[in-house]
Amino acid sequence: MNVANDIKTNRQAAQALKSATRLVVKVGSAILCGADGEVNTSWLESLAADIAVCRVEARDVVVVTSGAIALGRAKLDLGGKLRLDEKQAASAAGQIALAECWQAAFAKHDIKVAQVLLTLEDNETRRRYLNARAAINTLLELGAVPLVNENDTVATSEIRYGDNDRLGAHTAQLVSADVLVILSDVDGLYTADPQSDSDARHIDVVDSVTPEIEAMAAGPNRIAGIGSGGMMTKLAAAKIAGAGGCSTVIAPGSIDHPLRAIADGGRATLIRAAATGDTARRKWIAGRLDPAGSITIDAGAVKALAEGASLLPAGVAEIEGAFARGDTVALIGPDGTKLGQGLVTFDANDLNAVKGKHSKDIERVLGYRRRPVVIERSDLALARKTGDV
Repeated sequence: MNVANDIKTNRQAAQALKSATRLVVKVGSAILCGADGEVNTSWLESLAADIAVCRVEARDVVVVTSGAIALGRAKLDLGGKLRLDEKQAASAAGQIALAECWQAAFAKHDIKVAQVLLTLEDNETRRRYLNARAAINTLLELGAVPLVNENDTVATSEIRYGDNDRLGAHTAQLVSADVLVILSDVDGLYTADPQSDSDARHIDVVDSVTPEIEAMAAGPNRIAGIGSGGMMTKLAAAKIAGAGGCSTVIAPGSIDHPLRAIADGGRATLIRAAATGDTARRKWIAGRLDPAGSITIDAGAVKALAEGASLLPAGVAEIEGAFARGDTVALIGPDGTKLGQGLVTFDANDLNAVKGKHSKDIERVLGYRRRPVVIERSDLALARKTGDV
Protein backbone atom coordinates (compact mmCIF):
# COMPACT_ATOMS: atom_id res chain seq x y z
CA MET A 1 0.00 0.00 0.00
CA ASN A 2 3.05 2.25 0.38
CA VAL A 3 1.76 3.88 3.57
CA ALA A 4 2.94 4.06 7.14
CA ASN A 5 1.14 4.70 10.38
CA ASP A 6 2.97 4.78 13.71
CA ILE A 7 4.06 7.21 16.37
CA LYS A 8 7.21 8.15 14.46
CA THR A 9 5.47 9.21 11.25
CA ASN A 10 4.21 12.50 12.66
CA ARG A 11 7.83 13.34 13.27
CA GLN A 12 8.50 12.69 9.60
CA ALA A 13 6.03 15.36 8.53
CA ALA A 14 7.57 17.68 11.12
CA GLN A 15 11.07 16.93 9.84
CA ALA A 16 10.02 17.53 6.23
CA LEU A 17 8.71 20.95 7.21
CA LYS A 18 11.72 21.88 9.33
CA SER A 19 14.28 20.80 6.73
CA ALA A 20 12.62 22.66 3.84
CA THR A 21 14.31 25.83 2.64
CA ARG A 22 11.30 26.89 0.55
CA LEU A 23 7.63 26.26 1.34
CA VAL A 24 4.41 26.85 -0.52
CA VAL A 25 1.43 27.12 1.83
CA LYS A 26 -2.01 26.73 0.27
CA VAL A 27 -4.92 28.29 2.17
CA GLY A 28 -8.49 27.47 1.14
CA SER A 29 -11.45 29.83 1.29
CA ALA A 30 -13.33 27.54 3.69
CA ILE A 31 -10.59 28.08 6.27
CA LEU A 32 -9.85 31.71 5.56
CA CYS A 33 -13.44 32.95 5.34
CA GLY A 34 -16.48 32.26 7.47
CA ALA A 35 -19.98 31.59 6.20
CA ASP A 36 -20.66 35.33 6.36
CA GLY A 37 -17.90 36.04 3.84
CA GLU A 38 -15.67 37.69 6.44
CA VAL A 39 -12.02 36.79 7.00
CA ASN A 40 -11.13 34.89 10.19
CA THR A 41 -8.70 37.60 11.31
CA SER A 42 -7.38 35.96 14.47
CA TRP A 43 -6.60 32.73 12.62
CA LEU A 44 -4.90 34.61 9.80
CA GLU A 45 -2.73 36.46 12.30
CA SER A 46 -1.65 33.13 13.82
CA LEU A 47 -0.63 31.82 10.40
CA ALA A 48 1.25 35.05 9.66
CA ALA A 49 3.12 34.58 12.94
CA ASP A 50 4.08 31.03 11.89
CA ILE A 51 5.35 32.29 8.54
CA ALA A 52 7.30 35.03 10.27
CA VAL A 53 9.08 32.33 12.29
CA CYS A 54 9.93 30.52 9.05
CA ARG A 55 11.45 33.75 7.75
CA VAL A 56 13.58 34.13 10.88
CA GLU A 57 14.77 30.56 10.30
CA ALA A 58 15.86 31.55 6.76
CA ARG A 59 13.08 29.68 4.97
CA ASP A 60 11.24 31.21 2.02
CA VAL A 61 7.44 31.02 2.08
CA VAL A 62 5.03 31.54 -0.82
CA VAL A 63 1.32 31.63 0.01
CA VAL A 64 -1.36 30.39 -2.37
CA THR A 65 -4.57 31.90 -1.10
CA SER A 66 -8.19 31.41 -2.02
CA GLY A 67 -10.95 33.69 -0.82
CA ALA A 68 -11.26 36.47 -3.40
CA ILE A 69 -14.61 35.28 -4.79
CA ALA A 70 -15.97 34.54 -1.30
CA LEU A 71 -15.05 38.04 -0.11
CA GLY A 72 -16.16 39.72 -3.34
CA ARG A 73 -19.60 38.15 -3.49
CA ALA A 74 -20.30 39.42 0.02
CA LYS A 75 -19.16 42.92 -0.88
CA LEU A 76 -21.28 42.96 -4.05
CA ASP A 77 -24.29 41.28 -2.41
CA LEU A 78 -24.22 38.38 -4.87
CA GLY A 79 -26.28 35.42 -3.72
CA GLY A 80 -27.05 31.96 -5.07
CA LYS A 81 -25.08 30.16 -7.75
CA LEU A 82 -22.91 32.65 -9.62
CA ARG A 83 -22.55 32.91 -13.39
CA LEU A 84 -19.02 33.05 -14.82
CA ASP A 85 -19.18 36.82 -15.29
CA GLU A 86 -20.45 37.24 -11.72
CA LYS A 87 -17.57 35.11 -10.41
CA GLN A 88 -15.14 37.27 -12.36
CA ALA A 89 -16.71 40.43 -10.94
CA ALA A 90 -16.65 39.01 -7.41
CA SER A 91 -12.99 38.10 -7.83
CA ALA A 92 -12.12 41.62 -8.97
CA ALA A 93 -13.84 43.11 -5.91
CA GLY A 94 -12.51 40.49 -3.52
CA GLN A 95 -8.84 40.58 -4.53
CA ILE A 96 -8.41 44.04 -2.99
CA ALA A 97 -9.96 43.01 0.31
CA LEU A 98 -8.01 39.74 0.32
CA ALA A 99 -4.66 41.46 -0.15
CA GLU A 100 -5.50 44.03 2.53
CA CYS A 101 -6.26 41.29 5.06
CA TRP A 102 -2.96 39.52 4.42
CA GLN A 103 -1.07 42.81 4.51
CA ALA A 104 -2.58 43.72 7.88
CA ALA A 105 -1.68 40.30 9.32
CA PHE A 106 1.96 40.56 8.23
CA ALA A 107 2.34 44.24 9.14
CA LYS A 108 2.78 43.25 12.79
CA HIS A 109 5.94 41.41 11.78
CA ASP A 110 7.18 44.18 9.45
CA ILE A 111 6.81 41.86 6.45
CA LYS A 112 5.65 43.16 3.08
CA VAL A 113 3.29 41.18 0.84
CA ALA A 114 2.90 41.21 -2.94
CA GLN A 115 0.03 39.91 -5.05
CA VAL A 116 0.75 37.53 -7.94
CA LEU A 117 -2.21 36.53 -10.15
CA LEU A 118 -1.68 33.55 -12.44
CA THR A 119 -3.59 31.61 -15.08
CA LEU A 120 -2.84 28.13 -16.43
CA GLU A 121 -1.26 29.73 -19.50
CA ASP A 122 1.43 31.16 -17.24
CA ASN A 123 2.56 27.59 -16.57
CA GLU A 124 2.11 26.32 -20.10
CA THR A 125 3.80 29.18 -22.00
CA ARG A 126 7.54 29.04 -21.43
CA ARG A 127 8.26 32.77 -21.58
CA ARG A 128 5.40 33.61 -19.21
CA TYR A 129 6.53 30.80 -16.91
CA LEU A 130 10.01 32.30 -16.71
CA ASN A 131 8.64 35.79 -16.12
CA ALA A 132 6.41 34.57 -13.29
CA ARG A 133 9.23 32.59 -11.70
CA ALA A 134 11.64 35.52 -11.94
CA ALA A 135 9.09 37.88 -10.37
CA ILE A 136 8.38 35.55 -7.43
CA ASN A 137 12.07 34.83 -6.84
CA THR A 138 12.83 38.55 -6.87
CA LEU A 139 10.04 39.20 -4.35
CA LEU A 140 11.52 36.56 -2.06
CA GLU A 141 14.99 38.08 -2.43
CA LEU A 142 13.53 41.46 -1.48
CA GLY A 143 11.98 40.00 1.68
CA ALA A 144 8.33 40.02 0.60
CA VAL A 145 5.82 37.19 0.90
CA PRO A 146 4.22 36.49 -2.50
CA LEU A 147 0.46 35.94 -2.35
CA VAL A 148 -0.49 33.78 -5.32
CA ASN A 149 -4.05 33.39 -6.54
CA GLU A 150 -5.70 32.44 -9.81
CA ASN A 151 -6.61 35.42 -11.98
CA ASP A 152 -10.32 34.61 -11.95
CA THR A 153 -11.21 37.90 -13.64
CA VAL A 154 -9.81 36.66 -16.96
CA ALA A 155 -9.79 32.88 -16.42
CA THR A 156 -12.37 30.69 -18.16
CA SER A 157 -13.00 26.97 -17.95
CA GLU A 158 -10.45 26.41 -20.71
CA ILE A 159 -7.63 28.24 -18.94
CA ARG A 160 -8.37 27.54 -15.28
CA TYR A 161 -6.25 25.45 -12.96
CA GLY A 162 -9.54 24.00 -11.74
CA ASP A 163 -8.90 24.45 -8.03
CA ASN A 164 -6.31 26.06 -5.81
CA ASP A 165 -4.87 22.71 -4.69
CA ARG A 166 -3.54 22.29 -8.23
CA LEU A 167 -2.54 25.95 -8.33
CA GLY A 168 -0.53 25.32 -5.17
CA ALA A 169 1.19 22.34 -6.80
CA HIS A 170 2.03 24.25 -9.97
CA THR A 171 3.32 27.14 -7.87
CA ALA A 172 5.51 24.70 -5.94
CA GLN A 173 6.98 23.54 -9.26
CA LEU A 174 7.34 27.13 -10.45
CA VAL A 175 9.44 28.20 -7.46
CA SER A 176 11.21 24.84 -6.91
CA ALA A 177 9.73 24.42 -3.42
CA ASP A 178 10.75 21.60 -1.11
CA VAL A 179 7.35 21.17 0.58
CA LEU A 180 3.78 22.06 -0.36
CA VAL A 181 1.56 22.44 2.71
CA ILE A 182 -2.15 22.11 1.96
CA LEU A 183 -4.12 23.46 4.91
CA SER A 184 -7.48 21.73 4.89
CA ASP A 185 -10.60 21.20 6.96
CA VAL A 186 -9.42 17.60 7.49
CA ASP A 187 -6.22 16.31 9.09
CA GLY A 188 -5.15 14.07 6.23
CA LEU A 189 -6.02 10.86 4.45
CA TYR A 190 -7.86 7.93 6.06
CA THR A 191 -8.30 4.30 5.06
CA ALA A 192 -12.06 4.69 5.61
CA ASP A 193 -14.58 7.23 6.83
CA PRO A 194 -13.65 7.72 10.52
CA GLN A 195 -17.15 9.00 11.29
CA SER A 196 -18.75 5.72 10.31
CA ASP A 197 -15.93 3.16 10.60
CA SER A 198 -14.30 2.64 13.98
CA ASP A 199 -11.48 0.74 12.28
CA ALA A 200 -10.53 3.68 10.05
CA ARG A 201 -6.84 4.52 10.28
CA HIS A 202 -5.23 7.86 9.67
CA ILE A 203 -2.45 7.54 7.08
CA ASP A 204 0.55 9.49 8.29
CA VAL A 205 2.95 8.85 5.41
CA VAL A 206 2.37 7.97 1.76
CA ASP A 207 5.46 6.93 -0.16
CA SER A 208 3.71 6.79 -3.53
CA VAL A 209 0.27 7.88 -4.78
CA THR A 210 -0.87 4.52 -6.17
CA PRO A 211 -4.28 3.65 -7.64
CA GLU A 212 -5.08 2.07 -4.26
CA ILE A 213 -4.41 5.38 -2.50
CA GLU A 214 -6.43 7.26 -5.10
CA ALA A 215 -9.31 4.85 -4.56
CA MET A 216 -9.36 5.86 -0.89
CA ALA A 217 -9.67 9.50 -1.90
CA ALA A 218 -12.46 8.74 -4.36
CA GLY A 219 -14.37 6.82 -1.71
CA PRO A 220 -14.35 7.60 2.02
CA ASN A 221 -12.51 10.90 1.61
CA ARG A 222 -14.31 12.25 -1.44
CA ILE A 223 -16.19 14.97 0.45
CA ALA A 224 -13.14 16.27 2.29
CA GLY A 225 -12.52 19.90 1.64
CA ILE A 226 -15.08 22.65 1.14
CA GLY A 227 -15.05 24.55 -2.13
CA SER A 228 -13.72 23.30 -5.43
CA GLY A 229 -11.20 20.82 -4.03
CA GLY A 230 -11.78 17.55 -2.16
CA MET A 231 -9.28 14.89 -1.16
CA MET A 232 -8.96 13.65 -4.74
CA THR A 233 -7.74 17.06 -5.89
CA LYS A 234 -5.27 17.13 -3.00
CA LEU A 235 -3.76 13.83 -4.12
CA ALA A 236 -3.69 15.09 -7.71
CA ALA A 237 -1.85 18.16 -6.45
CA ALA A 238 0.59 15.97 -4.53
CA LYS A 239 1.38 14.03 -7.72
CA ILE A 240 2.04 17.27 -9.63
CA ALA A 241 4.26 18.61 -6.85
CA GLY A 242 5.99 15.26 -6.43
CA ALA A 243 6.95 15.17 -10.11
CA GLY A 244 8.95 18.31 -9.42
CA GLY A 245 10.61 16.83 -6.35
CA CYS A 246 8.33 18.56 -3.84
CA SER A 247 6.75 16.62 -0.96
CA THR A 248 3.22 17.47 0.18
CA VAL A 249 1.78 17.77 3.68
CA ILE A 250 -2.01 17.72 4.11
CA ALA A 251 -2.76 19.17 7.52
CA PRO A 252 -5.64 20.68 9.51
CA GLY A 253 -5.85 24.39 8.82
CA SER A 254 -8.73 25.41 11.03
CA ILE A 255 -6.58 25.42 14.19
CA ASP A 256 -4.51 28.41 15.24
CA HIS A 257 -0.81 28.30 14.33
CA PRO A 258 -1.23 25.43 11.83
CA LEU A 259 2.40 25.40 10.68
CA ARG A 260 3.65 25.30 14.25
CA ALA A 261 1.32 22.37 14.89
CA ILE A 262 2.93 20.41 12.05
CA ALA A 263 6.42 21.29 13.29
CA ASP A 264 5.43 20.07 16.76
CA GLY A 265 4.41 16.68 15.36
CA GLY A 266 0.70 17.26 14.99
CA ARG A 267 -1.46 14.95 12.92
CA ALA A 268 -1.01 15.31 9.16
CA THR A 269 -0.41 13.22 6.07
CA LEU A 270 3.02 13.48 4.45
CA ILE A 271 3.15 12.46 0.78
CA ARG A 272 6.76 12.02 -0.16
CA ALA A 273 8.26 13.09 -3.48
CA ALA A 274 10.11 10.42 -5.39
CA ALA A 275 13.20 12.63 -5.69
CA THR A 276 14.49 15.95 -4.45
CA GLY A 277 13.46 19.05 -6.36
CA ASP A 278 17.02 19.66 -7.48
CA THR A 279 17.39 16.11 -8.82
CA ALA A 280 14.00 16.07 -10.55
CA ARG A 281 14.54 19.44 -12.22
CA ARG A 282 18.02 18.61 -13.47
CA LYS A 283 16.87 15.26 -14.81
CA TRP A 284 14.15 17.09 -16.73
CA ILE A 285 16.64 19.61 -18.13
CA ALA A 286 19.13 16.89 -19.04
CA GLY A 287 16.35 14.97 -20.80
CA ARG A 288 15.65 17.75 -23.29
CA LEU A 289 17.08 15.98 -26.36
CA ASP A 290 17.10 18.81 -28.89
CA PRO A 291 18.97 21.91 -27.62
CA ALA A 292 18.19 25.09 -29.56
CA GLY A 293 21.83 26.13 -29.60
CA SER A 294 25.09 26.04 -27.67
CA ILE A 295 27.22 28.29 -25.48
CA THR A 296 30.98 27.86 -25.25
CA ILE A 297 32.46 29.08 -21.98
CA ASP A 298 36.01 29.93 -20.89
CA ALA A 299 38.14 28.24 -18.24
CA GLY A 300 37.19 30.80 -15.60
CA ALA A 301 33.51 30.01 -16.06
CA VAL A 302 34.23 26.28 -15.86
CA LYS A 303 35.89 26.83 -12.49
CA ALA A 304 33.02 29.04 -11.29
CA LEU A 305 30.41 26.42 -12.24
CA ALA A 306 32.44 23.75 -10.44
CA GLU A 307 32.14 25.90 -7.31
CA GLY A 308 28.35 26.12 -7.66
CA ALA A 309 27.99 29.51 -9.36
CA SER A 310 25.62 30.54 -12.13
CA LEU A 311 26.86 31.39 -15.61
CA LEU A 312 27.46 35.10 -16.27
CA PRO A 313 28.11 36.89 -19.61
CA ALA A 314 31.78 37.42 -18.72
CA GLY A 315 32.36 33.66 -18.99
CA VAL A 316 30.73 33.25 -22.41
CA ALA A 317 33.22 32.89 -25.29
CA GLU A 318 31.01 31.89 -28.23
CA ILE A 319 27.38 31.08 -29.03
CA GLU A 320 25.71 29.09 -31.78
CA GLY A 321 22.05 28.92 -32.79
CA ALA A 322 19.08 31.29 -32.88
CA PHE A 323 17.77 30.38 -29.43
CA ALA A 324 15.22 32.39 -27.46
CA ARG A 325 14.94 33.07 -23.76
CA GLY A 326 13.85 29.91 -21.96
CA ASP A 327 15.24 27.52 -24.58
CA THR A 328 17.52 24.64 -23.71
CA VAL A 329 21.13 25.15 -24.84
CA ALA A 330 24.19 22.92 -24.68
CA LEU A 331 27.09 24.11 -22.57
CA ILE A 332 30.51 23.55 -24.16
CA GLY A 333 33.89 23.75 -22.44
CA PRO A 334 36.97 25.47 -23.93
CA ASP A 335 38.25 22.10 -25.18
CA GLY A 336 35.01 21.41 -27.08
CA THR A 337 33.65 18.94 -24.53
CA LYS A 338 29.94 19.10 -23.77
CA LEU A 339 29.60 19.89 -20.08
CA GLY A 340 25.82 19.66 -19.90
CA GLN A 341 22.85 21.80 -20.81
CA GLY A 342 20.62 24.41 -19.25
CA LEU A 343 17.81 26.90 -19.70
CA VAL A 344 19.14 30.19 -21.06
CA THR A 345 17.75 33.54 -19.88
CA PHE A 346 18.97 35.58 -22.89
CA ASP A 347 17.93 35.62 -26.54
CA ALA A 348 20.80 34.72 -28.84
CA ASN A 349 21.16 38.25 -30.24
CA ASP A 350 21.34 39.87 -26.81
CA LEU A 351 23.78 37.29 -25.47
CA ASN A 352 26.00 37.73 -28.50
CA ALA A 353 26.11 41.46 -27.75
CA VAL A 354 27.16 41.03 -24.11
CA LYS A 355 29.31 37.88 -24.25
CA GLY A 356 32.62 38.33 -22.48
CA LYS A 357 31.45 41.57 -20.87
CA HIS A 358 31.18 42.43 -17.19
CA SER A 359 27.70 42.38 -15.66
CA LYS A 360 27.83 46.13 -15.02
CA ASP A 361 28.13 46.76 -18.78
CA ILE A 362 24.90 44.98 -19.74
CA GLU A 363 22.60 47.98 -19.38
CA ARG A 364 24.89 50.18 -21.47
CA VAL A 365 25.14 47.59 -24.26
CA LEU A 366 21.49 46.46 -24.39
CA GLY A 367 19.87 49.75 -23.45
CA TYR A 368 17.86 48.33 -20.57
CA ARG A 369 18.52 46.92 -17.12
CA ARG A 370 18.10 43.20 -16.45
CA ARG A 371 19.46 40.36 -14.33
CA PRO A 372 22.92 39.43 -15.57
CA VAL A 373 22.71 35.65 -15.18
CA VAL A 374 22.87 33.68 -18.45
CA ILE A 375 22.00 30.31 -16.92
CA GLU A 376 20.90 30.01 -13.29
CA ARG A 377 22.66 27.27 -11.35
CA SER A 378 19.29 25.65 -10.63
CA ASP A 379 18.59 25.57 -14.39
CA LEU A 380 21.82 23.77 -15.28
CA ALA A 381 22.33 20.01 -15.59
CA LEU A 382 25.99 19.08 -15.82
CA ALA A 383 26.98 15.90 -17.62
CA ARG A 384 30.04 15.46 -15.43
CA LYS A 385 32.06 17.39 -12.88
CA THR A 386 33.18 20.66 -14.47
CA GLY A 387 36.29 20.58 -12.33
CA ASP A 388 37.56 17.67 -14.47
CA VAL A 389 37.53 19.75 -17.66
